Amino acid sequence: MRRKALHAAFILVCLFSLPSCTSSNRLEGYVYHRLKTDPITLDPALITDVTSATVAAKLYNGLVRLRDDLEVAPDIAERWDLSEDGLRYTFFLRKGVRFANGREVRARDFKYSFERILAPETRSPNTWVFDKVVGAREYKRGEAEEVKGFRVKADYVFEIILRRPFSPFLSMLTMPPAYVVPAEEVQRWGVEFSSRPSGTGPFILKEWLPGRELTLERREGYFDGDVKVRGIVYKIIPEDLTAVTEFELGSIDLISLPVSAYSRFRDDPKWSGHILSIEGLNTYYLGLNSSRPPFNDPDVRRAVSHAIDREKILRTFYENRGRLALGPVPDVLRRWNVKEGIDYDPRKAARIIREKGLEGMRVKMYVSADKEVVDLAEIIQAYLSEVGISVSIKQLEWSAYKEAVNKGEPDMFWLSWWADYPDPENFLYPLFHSSNLGPGGNRVRYVNRKVDTLIEKGQHSVDEDEKNRFYQEAEEIIIRESPWVFFWHKNDYVMIQPWIKGCKVYPVYTMDKGTGVELGHGEGRPLTR
Repeated sequence: MRRKALHAAFILVCLFSLPSCTSSNRLEGYVYHRLKTDPITLDPALITDVTSATVAAKLYNGLVRLRDDLEVAPDIAERWDLSEDGLRYTFFLRKGVRFANGREVRARDFKYSFERILAPETRSPNTWVFDKVVGAREYKRGEAEEVKGFRVKADYVFEIILRRPFSPFLSMLTMPPAYVVPAEEVQRWGVEFSSRPSGTGPFILKEWLPGRELTLERREGYFDGDVKVRGIVYKIIPEDLTAVTEFELGSIDLISLPVSAYSRFRDDPKWSGHILSIEGLNTYYLGLNSSRPPFNDPDVRRAVSHAIDREKILRTFYENRGRLALGPVPDVLRRWNVKEGIDYDPRKAARIIREKGLEGMRVKMYVSADKEVVDLAEIIQAYLSEVGISVSIKQLEWSAYKEAVNKGEPDMFWLSWWADYPDPENFLYPLFHSSNLGPGGNRVRYVNRKVDTLIEKGQHSVDEDEKNRFYQEAEEIIIRESPWVFFWHKNDYVMIQPWIKGCKVYPVYTMDKGTGVELGHGEGRPLTR
């Protein structure tokens, strides 16, 4: 998530129905997905990881959601108004939307749910979603009994008032912390609510066997359309090889294609027609610690970028599984043209290193133990050695790696950032604003007060064109000063079984509620009920 996204993960969240099962232990009519790890929690107030958010999207709803074109669309709110000054959002709720316990959702439920995020006793890591609301700070400090900016105007009218205009706010309301929960169930279960969720979504939690599988069951009478599946089973399979084997045996219905299996399936006529892809909302980068020598010097950082042939690496090692990145903002979200990028020019890189008197300098590059990342690090190491930079590579398991990067230990490190909501601000503010150094997202510890100001002006602009001009200027400065080496935006690839019909791949993990996919005949598997 925004405050925790140290991992490269995309989410496919499409749901299907399976007519019959080859294995006697499969549930008929249930779709089998693979998850690498268990969800950490299913309480929207506490969710910070993509896996938890993927499952939670099937259990809950918010005021608004994202359409396939990434525009904000109605969810429980059937419409909304925004005041001319950009401060007051008025949401008009659908009638007849019910929680899993049967009670109808009213405006007071949103006030409760949002104040719960900010309440000190909840200890939510997601308070940042609502910290621009009038009275949020006072409520967080325990100085007020309610948040003044959350107003119940009528049973089906809910109002949010911001201290200042904040352009990404509506998009942020599509995230899990903005899901509505029933107060009586939270109070009934206490801390156990994280494993006994109750929402308005199309599914309910049937069973959770940690480390093995998690089962969701279709909920009848979902307000936003019929669910065409009986349920979903998420099988917890950490190892890619095991997951691929399970898929080939037919016991998993879809799988995110691991790197190790990508070319094999792509080149196999049996499977090549069953690969789905989408341009992912992410940026992969080599981070350069800008808080200390040698990378506190923008010239030296640019030299690193000039030294690496990113386009060749993308074409060969990465098998064209993405698009070349010109800057931090993904091409899918950028509404402006980048005037100038950093080209491959090893002679210029070597000259800068020589003129700085840094020939033979040694730097530490940290990477996770993922094989593809280690192989890529060795390629980068070879490129940099050609221009006079000696790189020592240190591999760490994920938790130790995350901690080391957050503390600023490495000179260089490999990471990616994935969108929580489709706004350029999500790739600028957390990653490059000086208020977010370290764990906040700005792990390269980049500080530029002009960039801070431009990002803030974009956040508070009520004019779309003006907002984009501020973000463009900020991104161009970031590209020029190169605290990252911008590598690529990864495409997402998913393999589905032949009997799966109408599947979609979604660039943001909250988008699919699982209500629209049909089943059909497929290669020796008859359609039976």
